[in-house]
Amino acid sequence: MTLAVRVIPCLDVDNGRVVKGVNFAHLKDAGDPVELAARYDLAGADELTFLDITASSGNRGTVLDVVRRTAETLFIPLTVGGGIRSVDDVDALLRAGADKISVNTAAILRPSLISEISQRFGNQVLVLSVDARRNTNSPSGFEVTTHGGRESADIDALEWVSQAVQLGVGEILLNSMDADGTKSGFDIEMISKVRKRISVPLIASGGAGKAEHFVAAARAGADALLAASIFHFGEVSIGEVKDSLRSAGITTR
Repeated sequence: MTLAVRVIPCLDVDNGRVVKGVNFAHLKDAGDPVELAARYDLAGADELTFLDITASSGNRGTVLDVVRRTAETLFIPLTVGGGIRSVDDVDALLRAGADKISVNTAAILRPSLISEISQRFGNQVLVLSVDARRNTNSPSGFEVTTHGGRESADIDALEWVSQAVQLGVGEILLNSMDADGTKSGFDIEMISKVRKRISVPLIASGGAGKAEHFVAAARAGADALLAASIFHFGEVSIGEVKDSLRSAGITTR
């Protein structure tokens, strides 16, 4: 059975507002997360990803409130990431209405966090967000970055996704930091290399600029396709993406 490819808008949230930039800089306000979430649900999104891009312990309370209000408007799965450092953080977000949790920096610093979350809640709730970029010094040609792509984690991206799946991650969200916000297309080579290394679903992110880009990423092995600014600013609609996928013979929901 061929699984349907999912189309997922991403809300990058900073202090309760959705923002978008290029390579995680020059951020522009893109609206209220609760309003955007409701709009995407009606527009046919299969899931929604909510990333608190400046998460710190200081604003966790506000974020829980925004997550709760966002979840209340949705009839589709909601993934929340940003600042998740413990099993208790996951518990609080699931209680606030999140369906899945995305971890990134905390898992790099302490990989055992992956096993702890997966053993307590099941791997179906756990997404590993991997901010990867090209680096010829890395064995696979791709390295993991932290701090919104600004710093190298000195970890090979393909080795990291393989290790994370063994530890209990249920899904990989692969962000191309080189392509992020450029609208020049997904990093097809990176998607296909990661696809060959993992058995769990792969979400491709970074670089979407037009509907055909989503087709190329799905053909490279992505199970789900994530984008932000082109949806937020109305450049491409979710319906147009799904039409392109179907025209290319790719099953959608």
